[in-house]
Amino acid sequence: MDSSYKLLLEGVTKVYRDGKRRVEALQPIDMQVAEGEFVTLIGPSGCGKSTLFNIIAGVDEPSVGRVVLDGETNALRTGKTGYMPQQPLLLPWRTVEENVLLGLDVRRVPRKQAQQQAHELLKRFGLIEFAQQYPTTLSGGMKQRIALLRTVLFNQTFLLLDEPFGALDALTRLSLQVWLLDLWQNLHSSVLFITHDVREAILLSDRIYVLSARPAHVLRVVEVDLPRPRRQEQLALESSLRLEQELLGLLMKEQL
Repeated sequence: MDSSYKLLLEGVTKVYRDGKRRVEALQPIDMQVAEGEFVTLIGPSGCGKSTLFNIIAGVDEPSVGRVVLDGETNALRTGKTGYMPQQPLLLPWRTVEENVLLGLDVRRVPRKQAQQQAHELLKRFGLIEFAQQYPTTLSGGMKQRIALLRTVLFNQTFLLLDEPFGALDALTRLSLQVWLLDLWQNLHSSVLFITHDVREAILLSDRIYVLSARPAHVLRVVEVDLPRPRRQEQLALESSLRLEQELLGLLMKEQL
């Protein structure tokens, strides 16, 4: 059963100690991401979504529970996912191409081979003309594209994307959503995505996990029954609007 999933979480909890105080961050969470699936987490701010990502990426360990990645239960998960935080964190002294190469440098891929992979990806997704520019010359949306490609080159099979479009204006965000869908469909990656934007979750996802306020537990799991390839116009369908209202209602209750 484990091998049928890219990721399987069983009863994952997290408890911190703050002096004598016990701080519960995650209540038992069960979750699955299949091969090539796009799954999104939504929930109130501070509920524990990023804590869960840190556990999946191997930056932290659960207090209780099991994390199965690629069919293996192994504490050494570091490097087995491509993890992109909210901010692009591009190195200003490196060109776009050199920033994209960073993940391959960490993996110690031979330089010539790494440059070829980076060049092909930049060309494939329309960014090759920016290869020799520096991050300070780029727009916010362009920086996010570069950071996403860097994440893909580190590990394209499973991407953890922690609200990558949260700081962008509405129009840039829409264009990046479409761009991400194209990237995902081309690379056949598995994706676990965090957002506070319910419409974004509906547009992108095969399945949405709605998390409660802290300590987080799963309130509801929703299958998004919209055909692919996805288009912005599908968000105006009656079924999409109904789902949006349902999800917003759940989140509003958690904010009270």
